[in-house]
Amino acid sequence: MTPTPPPVLIHSKVPFRPHRNLLVALLSGATLLATHFQLRAQTAPAAPASPLRTVDSTIQGSEIAVLTSAPEVPPPIRRRHATKVVVNLEVKEVVKRIADGTEYLFWTFGGDVPGKFIRVREGDQVEFHLMNHPTSKMPHNIDLHAVTGPGGGAASSFTAPGHASQFSFKALNPGLYVYHCATAPVGMHVANGMYGLILVEPKEGLPPVDREFYVMQGDFYTVGKFGDEGLQAFDSNKALDERPTYVVFNGSVGSLVGDRALKAKVGETVRIYFGNGGPNLSSSFHVIGEIFDTVFQEGGILPSQKNVQTTMVPSGGSVFVDFKLDVPGTFILVDHALFRAFGKGALGMLKVEGKNDLALYSGKEVDAVYLGQQADAGSAAEKKVESLKSQMQAAIRSDPKIASLSKEIQMEKGKQVYMQTCFVCHQVGGEGFPGQIPPLGKSDFLMADVDRSIGIVLQGKSGELVVNGKKFNGTMIPHNHLPDDQIANVLTYVRNSFGNTGAAVSPEQVRLIRSTAPAAKAETFE
Repeated sequence: MTPTPPPVLIHSKVPFRPHRNLLVALLSGATLLATHFQLRAQTAPAAPASPLRTVDSTIQGSEIAVLTSAPEVPPPIRRRHATKVVVNLEVKEVVKRIADGTEYLFWTFGGDVPGKFIRVREGDQVEFHLMNHPTSKMPHNIDLHAVTGPGGGAASSFTAPGHASQFSFKALNPGLYVYHCATAPVGMHVANGMYGLILVEPKEGLPPVDREFYVMQGDFYTVGKFGDEGLQAFDSNKALDERPTYVVFNGSVGSLVGDRALKAKVGETVRIYFGNGGPNLSSSFHVIGEIFDTVFQEGGILPSQKNVQTTMVPSGGSVFVDFKLDVPGTFILVDHALFRAFGKGALGMLKVEGKNDLALYSGKEVDAVYLGQQADAGSAAEKKVESLKSQMQAAIRSDPKIASLSKEIQMEKGKQVYMQTCFVCHQVGGEGFPGQIPPLGKSDFLMADVDRSIGIVLQGKSGELVVNGKKFNGTMIPHNHLPDDQIANVLTYVRNSFGNTGAAVSPEQVRLIRSTAPAAKAETFE
């Protein structure tokens, strides 16, 4: 008999370098040990064939599971008998957009974050096939919270790159369940996007609705700051400290806005299957302007509450909510820990079409008040930036000295920052508020001193000042968390918009003022 090769030969295929991430390795020691034994098991001599499974008389026929990418959901199950359901799910490690101009190496179930939505029925026999793409660098497995068995399937699905694993389970308990990778270090695999939802419908089915949507929240930890461009690497120290760079719905900033927004009509009842992949943060799920008629708390199948404003969803947990749409408009999905929504990306849109009912709601709808960077103007600016970049590259190829498009690109990037950070106070058109927020349009104060403007963005401002002959008395909070290039871009935008004309502001100018400025606080000009 050929002796079992030592585990180190297997480990050498995907090397573990403790000196590069010792702390993560120590915290994940128990899981690493489990992984070690899984690897040894793969190298052990084949065990004798197990006895044939007992025939389950309740199972009739078989079918291939329909899997969908978020925000789509497979259709409701109409059959009234249990069957064998074959699930084929491929693991892929892919570089994708996490924000405009920013990419990240995601580890995925099915090529997207979150992973594919899986829908089965209570009593089904699920035959699960997990394939790890040959281009993957890491082994992976899957832990489905719907599985009754060791590791939720993780112990049976550990799969090296270029290999496939198979296991079966019976869907005993109806409900909405999270699934995720459980290969060491588990937190890192989940933080890279390895999670999704599986719905086990009860035998009697769920209450019918007109539309169903799939949304998952996740927190991501990058070496760069929010909005830093280029390919970003995973930052284990931020993850251990639970300081995410991004908190997003469906894998990226803006994944559910503009043309990608959820869509429905007045009079329809919608259901949102909402999960929280984590790996660290809980979610305060809320839809601005709507009330959840029915909440199926923690993914259970019994309605737990009616008329709910916000529902808590723990990391590794889920909920589904039903609500009827009574009026048209744009309704904003958020994590109501609001700095995550407006500062880190946990924001989406549900656009509802139909006739107004003035008896229910008569106010003027202003999307921009709640949308930040996701406002229509921001989306248009993002598209124009890409077009201008292409124009500039073409111009540079024909004349290396040309730089005329640089300022315009700065303005479009600055417009994105403005729509994310500034417009709620200064307004979309830069008009401000009488007596409190001074106007930016044709502002003598703004245009008189660019260094002063940079200092105010960095340090804030409070107290009385005179702009265009009128007095204003308000407070602007410091924005020194913004990187130098974003401050330069937004100042270039406002100094060349709303009737203003000025020179571009450079990141070097911001860097100089930042280096000489005192500690950030709201500066008083009185």
